[in-house]
Amino acid sequence: MSSEIKVMVVDDSPVVRKVMSAILDQDPGIRVIGTAHDPIFAIEKMRRDWPDVVTLDIEMPRMDGITFLRQLMAERPTPVIVCSSLTTAGAETTLQALAAGAVAIVAKPGLGVEGFLKDSSDNLVAAVKSAARANMGAVKRSAQLRSQATERTQPRLAMAQTTERIVAIGTSTGGTVALEVLLGALPRVSPGMVIVQHMPAMFTASFAARLNTVCEVRVEEAKNGQRVLPGVALIAPGGKQMQLARSGAQYIVEVREGPPVNRHCPSVDVLFRSVAKYAGKNAMGVIMTGMGDDGARGLKEMHDAGAFTLAQDEESCVVYGMPREAVKLGAVDRSLPLSALAASILRGA
Repeated sequence: MSSEIKVMVVDDSPVVRKVMSAILDQDPGIRVIGTAHDPIFAIEKMRRDWPDVVTLDIEMPRMDGITFLRQLMAERPTPVIVCSSLTTAGAETTLQALAAGAVAIVAKPGLGVEGFLKDSSDNLVAAVKSAARANMGAVKRSAQLRSQATERTQPRLAMAQTTERIVAIGTSTGGTVALEVLLGALPRVSPGMVIVQHMPAMFTASFAARLNTVCEVRVEEAKNGQRVLPGVALIAPGGKQMQLARSGAQYIVEVREGPPVNRHCPSVDVLFRSVAKYAGKNAMGVIMTGMGDDGARGLKEMHDAGAFTLAQDEESCVVYGMPREAVKLGAVDRSLPLSALAASILRGA
């Protein structure tokens, strides 16, 4: 290693990349040789000029930081400092990062990151200098021993946790008014929402646009590949199926042509089952007024995956069909009147 420590900054936030680079470049013993918004782009740059230290975020598109860290330790062990809002003391993701081979952890807050990094500049510089002296042979051996001891009994998940909560909502008959009541009661700082309202093609775009004019949260007709963000409600387009998916550590929606399920396209079951698969306990499921049983089995899958589940109660439903079937299956943790659903969503229970 040369006298100057070469650093690669990997973070999907342009602000973090800019501020962290400026802080590190101020030290005469450190030089930032590159930045990248995700691990796949980072490795392309690293192969041209390999860094002495990598600073790494966890929640990124295409590949999450834990997966990248494991690959790096297996192929070319390099000192990595994990800098993420997920790495609060004792968090499971912190333990995963250390077990995978991270030599240091810098916990950044979810808000006010720029100010936090500037206030913590001395700690960040010290962490980089310390990491550059790490015995990576010992780090790799420790990670391998730990992996061998646990992989026989525990599934190897890319990430145990994400900071993003997802709310999945399904409704049909009576749902246009019920959704306006529910979404209109939510503040801008709400979890990201994915919604299926049984509605023909050509109507969902205007429905979403109208809701957007009366709600604090942003309401949009979903587009394929669109990221699910806090404060945004994505409504499945009529005539297409919508599913939740992951891009690295971020939630996105897949909107595609597909056959009807339970006679519906979009189908609540299709959405709920994908949320159970990709979000698990980070999700909340809400089944509302509607005829038939679409969504009941999907909500049960969400419930069994650890999600908290709500149903609109019979008295406030225009048609108590879909919620009734979900309750009968044991898929519902709590039934509430329409007026109480927003508060429960914000509490997370």
